[in-house]
Amino acid sequence: MSDPRITEITLDERTVLRRSPDIEHERKVAIYDLLQQNRFALAGEEGGPFRIRLGIEGGQLVIDVADEAGAALRRIPLALTPFRRIIKDYFVVCETYYDAIKTDSPSKIEAIDMGRRSLHDEAAEMLQERLAPYADLDRDTARRLFTLICVLHVRG
Repeated sequence: MSDPRITEITLDERTVLRRSPDIEHERKVAIYDLLQQNRFALAGEEGGPFRIRLGIEGGQLVIDVADEAGAALRRIPLALTPFRRIIKDYFVVCETYYDAIKTDSPSKIEAIDMGRRSLHDEAAEMLQERLAPYADLDRDTARRLFTLICVLHVRG
């Protein structure tokens, strides 16, 4: 029986030095939300649920997909080059947002958050397009995966 969803997701932590409390919070929320509701299926195949491991190797995003028992099903390598600008912009906007919530007006915070959501939507769409030959996922799943991809880029 097919159950096209992710039931476990881990990040390759080998390259992480430390994370700020804000980034750690984003990671926890993205994983929690993703596991509560997502749609992920390998292209052209029945199956699921899946265990996913995200990592960065040799400048590529690597998504290791396993079945519920942990047996490897597919390794999906994606070039990160198309995402570099949007990841950089997303970090800048997030930093601005975290600074703003400490001192700025609700209207300014809302405007910054709209920009952040817009970048997130753009990245999710790009991720869905790039993953299409390998996997089918919904927009919310793509958004949360993008957040986790950004977390992998934090180097301390």
